Amino acid sequence: MAKISAVKGEYIVELLSKGIRDGPRKFMDYRKITISQGLLPNAEGSAQVDLGNTKVLVGIKMGVGEPMPDKPKEGNLMVNAELLPLASADYDAGPPSPESVEFARVVDRGIRAAGTIDLSSLFIEKDKVWSIFVDIYVLNYDGNLFDAGTLAVMAALLNTKMPRYENDAVVREGEMPKLKIGSIVTSCTYAKLGDKIIIDPTGAEESVMDARLTVTNDEQYIRAMQKGLNGAFSYAEIENLLEKTFEKSKELRKVLEGLKG
Repeated sequence: MAKISAVKGEYIVELLSKGIRDGPRKFMDYRKITISQGLLPNAEGSAQVDLGNTKVLVGIKMGVGEPMPDKPKEGNLMVNAELLPLASADYDAGPPSPESVEFARVVDRGIRAAGTIDLSSLFIEKDKVWSIFVDIYVLNYDGNLFDAGTLAVMAALLNTKMPRYENDAVVREGEMPKLKIGSIVTSCTYAKLGDKIIIDPTGAEESVMDARLTVTNDEQYIRAMQKGLNGAFSYAEIENLLEKTFEKSKELRKVLEGLKG
């Protein structure tokens, strides 16, 4: 989370107590979302999402490897996230931080739980399956990585083309079909500050939030949830946020459905 001055933090909390956000948005409004696809020509699929000033780039590569021992007829999905030092002064180079591990796991869990990719369709032959490597790079941090990351991964998957496996080699030439995608998944992240709850927190708002809740869903079901920080949401608040998620996710899904792929 971004580090801001105590004065700025108090200002944000005071505004919220009066029903006002630090900026033109209402409590349940997202920032402007811009999605670009196909930015990495050497990747099977790629996309960048700008959520306000938060910028996330995703690249997808396909490879052939062995299946997991307990799932011999399913392909592999591996999601990795890197919080690049250029994105924030709070990010350091080196091994994955707890924040980057959580980021990758939250995005992975929602996509996996919804069956967005039919992993059984990635089976090639005995001891050989397709592996999908999803790499998430945070280019600029200004809050709400989870929602931006999920959007970017979905946009990249919708842009992904399947290479062929011929004569023990991966062929990336000629006509390549699109990767088959099932449910479109989005996530909605809420921040609680005092007794106020907002969606899509900025970096400054995240720095003073008491609790965070990310809800991932597809068109029909809640697929995953992740609670963060020491603050708490009441049962009634969570019920309300689940309903709000289905409403707001329609806006996010509309942005994804408008992509050419």
